[in-house]
Amino acid sequence: MTIAITGATGQLGRLAIAHLQTLTDPAQIIALARDPAKAADLGVTTRAFDYTAPDSTALKGVDVLALVSSSDFNDRVGQHTNVINAAKAAGVGRIIYTSIQQAEASPMLIAADHKATEAAIHAAGLPATILRNGWYTENWTSNLAGAISAGAIIGAAGDAPFTPATRADFAQALAVVAAGDGHEGQVYELGGDQTITLADIAAEVSRQTGKDIPYNNLPGDVYQGILESFGLPAGFATVLVDVDNKAQGGWLADTSGTLGRLLGRPTTPLSEAVRVALG
Repeated sequence: MTIAITGATGQLGRLAIAHLQTLTDPAQIIALARDPAKAADLGVTTRAFDYTAPDSTALKGVDVLALVSSSDFNDRVGQHTNVINAAKAAGVGRIIYTSIQQAEASPMLIAADHKATEAAIHAAGLPATILRNGWYTENWTSNLAGAISAGAIIGAAGDAPFTPATRADFAQALAVVAAGDGHEGQVYELGGDQTITLADIAAEVSRQTGKDIPYNNLPGDVYQGILESFGLPAGFATVLVDVDNKAQGGWLADTSGTLGRLLGRPTTPLSEAVRVALG
């Protein structure tokens, strides 16, 4: 069975391919990347593939295609639809898509593209597996140095519950679903084993650093201004503020345990994710 992964040079794609090589013959794995040279170190076949103008011939002979959602927010639905159409034209047997928790009902701005992409996959009539990933722990832990320097973790999420998991956890789940049987037609809501708040993250960082690093909850407009001062585009800052505000409705919390069952192990705890981030 030949498995191809888009966005192969991205953080999730690289980890997924590494996991996949432990589950199936590396000769059956194809890394799809805009610049194949950047995927040369992955140890698998590489093919040129661009979300904005995908060539269906790059998908020739592919049985399973993992569509990692685009990190380019400029017409993501259009990009994803291009890939879906190319997959259908090439006769791909099954498509896997990395969506977001509760995509069909979530009021979050960031969920709209995922909901539309899921609909496009359904409309194309392709057998599919939808992975509705929760928030990456790294969305917070990758910025800890700045937070520690500033003396606080900031956000606008209040006491919103999150069930995050590490990028490696989600990547392993993607590999398991790509290489395994019985996943066709499934929609998996995926979250980590722990339900946490941003105050919990601050408390864990404080514990491991021995410093008092509180969580400062901010009004949305204040948080937006700070994010923009960091250099984030206004549109993306708006999306992040919206995530925090609407997470208070539980839209990024999943307690089904499905992710752990796919992994066959507990998900990575917050304490370990923070330890790794702190080095």
